Amino acid sequence: MNKNKHGRKEDHVAAVEKRLGISRRSFLQLCTAMASTMGLPTGADAAIVQAVANKKRPSVIWLHFQECTGCTESMLRAEHPTLEKLILDVISLDYHETLFAAAGHQAEAARRAAMKANKGKYLLVVEGAIPTKDNGVYCKIGGQTAIDMLKECAADAAAVIAIGSCAAWGGMPSTGPNPTGASSAAQVLGKPVANIPGCPPNPYNFLSTVVHFLTFGKLPELDAKSRPKFAYSRLVHDNCERRAHFDAGRFAMEFGDEGHRKGWCLYKLGCKGPETYANCPSILFGDVGNASWPVGTGHPCIGCTEQGVGFAKPIHALAELKTNVPPVSYPRVEEEKGHGATMGAVAVVAGVAGAVVGGTVVMAKNLGKCQTECPSKSAGKPSADTERTES
Repeated sequence: MNKNKHGRKEDHVAAVEKRLGISRRSFLQLCTAMASTMGLPTGADAAIVQAVANKKRPSVIWLHFQECTGCTESMLRAEHPTLEKLILDVISLDYHETLFAAAGHQAEAARRAAMKANKGKYLLVVEGAIPTKDNGVYCKIGGQTAIDMLKECAADAAAVIAIGSCAAWGGMPSTGPNPTGASSAAQVLGKPVANIPGCPPNPYNFLSTVVHFLTFGKLPELDAKSRPKFAYSRLVHDNCERRAHFDAGRFAMEFGDEGHRKGWCLYKLGCKGPETYANCPSILFGDVGNASWPVGTGHPCIGCTEQGVGFAKPIHALAELKTNVPPVSYPRVEEEKGHGATMGAVAVVAGVAGAVVGGTVVMAKNLGKCQTECPSKSAGKPSADTERTES
């Protein structure tokens, strides 16, 4: 990099520093962390810095349907001092019902104006499941059903991101008996979208997905369930801080028992980590240490990122093990120690042994008696073996 280019880069970073009110060091660290989290090659962090600092912020249309707004809250209330600022700086949030100052006709006019001005270039973010029963009458916004609004907004979007489990696969609203016919964004649109499931999802996963789009003009690589591989390619179980206890056969059996207090594995309390794909134990929530995710606080993972697990299986039901099973050969931390045989136990063993010995003696006597008596009873009659030999 020559001096002039280097100088321009420094100017761009300085502009971001001033705009966000964060240090240059923090900004560069965050860009490097995102590149590392997404598994990008060396040098990608510089491209991310350049994109965030220079490129025009993509217009974002953010829709709300059947949900609790927890996905939005998880980002705006993040404990990281720069995260919520960076999210709102990286994107141009042109429509968001929760954050809009405008309401009613003004809000809907702003949405349509942003869609028209950024046709084919805007990002569509969907939060919440879409009710489809009875032609979608159970959710209307500005006189328009959620089904129609989603299809209208998705028609000219550069990419569609379903944030949260409700938008990704129906989530809690779709649990039986599902009276509204709650469905995912992909089901309603009839095509794959980028899913970032979780209840709520980690803000870093959303931010990294958007930054990847901003930097490279496309979404990150997705798995078979349309989730970014950088965030959902490994089981929670693989990176859990309690994994060593699982491998050693040490489990909490009840909330508050000795194993629970010592931080042992929560598998037998219903932890769904062994069948749930997410990076929760790797990046945590809110940068406040290990106590910032469910297992860190002593509660089993409920599998909120996994369709068919979260909101489908009972919280305390055992998980389906995808990889290792708890070993039976490993000793527990505190093995039970013997205290010697009691008189009662000795009496029982002696009685059983005496019965066995007595039975053996009787059987031996009968066998000997049979051997002496049987030939006389069969005198004059050839045995079966003799007949076979003679023949």
